[in-house]
Parts: sequence; structure tokens; C-alpha cells
Amino acid sequence: MIVAIESSCDESALALYDPASGVLGEWVHSQILLHEQYGGVVPDLASREHLKNFFPLLETSGIQARRSEVSAIAVTHGPGLAGCLALGIAFAKSLAFAWQVPLLGVNHLRGHAFSPFIALHKSDPDGFSSAFKKLLPHLGLIVSGGNTILFEICMDGTINVVAETVDDAAGEALDKGAKLLGLPYPGGPQIEELAQRGNPQSFDFPKAIAPRNERRFSFSGLKTSLRYRLEKISDAQLADSMSDICASYQLAIVDQLRGKTRHLLSSSQYSSLGLSGGVANNDSLRSSFDELAKCYSIPCLIAQPQHTGDNAAMIAFAASIDPSGCTPDLPDIPLSILPSLQLAGRV
Repeated sequence: MIVAIESSCDESALALYDPASGVLGEWVHSQILLHEQYGGVVPDLASREHLKNFFPLLETSGIQARRSEVSAIAVTHGPGLAGCLALGIAFAKSLAFAWQVPLLGVNHLRGHAFSPFIALHKSDPDGFSSAFKKLLPHLGLIVSGGNTILFEICMDGTINVVAETVDDAAGEALDKGAKLLGLPYPGGPQIEELAQRGNPQSFDFPKAIAPRNERRFSFSGLKTSLRYRLEKISDAQLADSMSDICASYQLAIVDQLRGKTRHLLSSSQYSSLGLSGGVANNDSLRSSFDELAKCYSIPCLIAQPQHTGDNAAMIAFAASIDPSGCTPDLPDIPLSILPSLQLAGRV
């Protein structure tokens, strides 16, 4: 079994994973309430919380009682906040040393890339390898507060980035837009809730700066457009049109994500479509990707809600099915943090 540790940002997470049966348990300590008062994640505070959280989480999980069954420790070593990554790796190294098991560094982005397949493995662990190969080549979108990346998993297992944001990530655009609107952190869910009561055609926000056939995303212009629009209306007008603004703003983001993905699907042959990352919890985006996959007669795999945000289950899963993408902790080459680690490589 694999014990996984995730601490790339503000979630302290542990998971216990059995390659023969799937995820056996997940434990997460969220810091949202702590950072809410600051309108975003404060790195120093997040690091200190990880220091306080991991040993109580380990105690709560009961994993220590099964330490004899643990064959490896997997830990996120990048990308992410440097202090947070360092705390996670230090905790992982202490466990690996005490339990005398190998330590593996896992790319956080590869964890997100594979997270839509966790449910498929759980449904049939023995048949997963064959089922996974039938879904290749795979086109996936990782969309979160820090990343917006379209990637492909090729037939030989190579992962290639085919499009990514040149400025803000989609989740960042949602959070910054919510802040401009005076909504509390985290802003994405606030915008989604208000958007359900609004008319998405009420306001015309820019849906993309780059030409539709250009393989990049850009959301900074959308945020700027919202700021200029808000400068021209009164507080009373804003209150009256808040739901419509949120619906239109959300639509602009979803349309750009869907449009770029559609272009890739139409220009190449893919056997499946995937969606992961924190913003993948947005119902409008999930529905949009389901419909898009139906248009191309391919299955759409969307990460389960508990595996969209930062979580340790995806780290354990990636370590299990993608061992060549992991970095071992060796005596002469100790595992270190890589805050700017990129998504690339082979399954």
C-alpha cells in the first residue's frame, strides 16, 4: 500500500491507497476559514498550519496501525508554494525513515492529470490497465486557481502540454473577479452560486484575446473588462445586476475553455476527454465538457468532487500507475522541492 502526502498549497492531506483495490481512506484539513479573512492564501500561514496539522491527521487516520502493510510513501514535491512543499517533504521523509520504506516525489500536476481515472480504477482494478489503454490518446484539461493546461496522454504514455494560459489561470480569474465584485473568498463558488440566478447573455465580456486556433488561454483581459465595467456603474446598479454579471463573467471563462478544447478535438483524434482541478467542480463547466464529448462520441472522465481540489488520493494514484514519472529520494540525490515543476514526461 502507498501512503500519500499533499501540501502544495493550503490543504494538508493524507491518503492510503491499495493498487489492488483503490483508495482506502482520505483525510484532509482545509485552511479556507483561516485564509478567508485575508482574501487569499497567505504562504507563511499555510506553512505553519501544515506543521500543526500533519501529525494529528496521521493519528486520526489510523494509518500507523497498518504501517507493516505500507510499501512506499508518496509526497508532492512540486509545483506549489515553497514553504508548504518543504513541510510536506519533511513530514514524508520522517515517516519513510521511521518505517524504512522508499520515498517517492510526485508531480502535483500529474496527480491532477490522472485524477479523472481514479473512479475507473476503483470500479475494476484488475481490468484498469486494459481500460486505460483504450482511452488513449487522451485529451485533458487541468483548470484550477494556479493552472489552466490542456494536455494529451499519447499512446506510448507520453504527456504533452498542448495549450496553457499565458497570464491568469481560470480559477484565478474567478477569484479576482469575485474580489472586484466584493464577494468573499474563495470567489469561484460564490460566482457560480449567483450565476445560477442570472442571465449569462446580459453582459458581453471578452471570451478570448488569442485567435480561436491559437493554442493558448488568456484571462487577464476578462478581469480588466470587469473592472472597467464596474467603474461605470453605481453600487445600487451593481446590487441589481450582480447575478447577471456573475453569469456573464462565468460564461466567458467556460466558453474560452470549451472553445480551445473543441479546437483540439477537431484537429486531432482523441479517444477520451478529461477534466480535473478545482474549477472542475463548476457545474456549468462539467456540463459543457459532457456535451462536448458527446459531440465527438468519446467518453468524458471528470474527476470526482473530492478529487478536484488538492488531495492526497491523486498523489498516491499517480505514484501507483505512473512510477516512471516519480522522483525517488536517494542517499546521493535527496528529494527536494520544485516549486515551478512543469507537466511533462511519460506514463
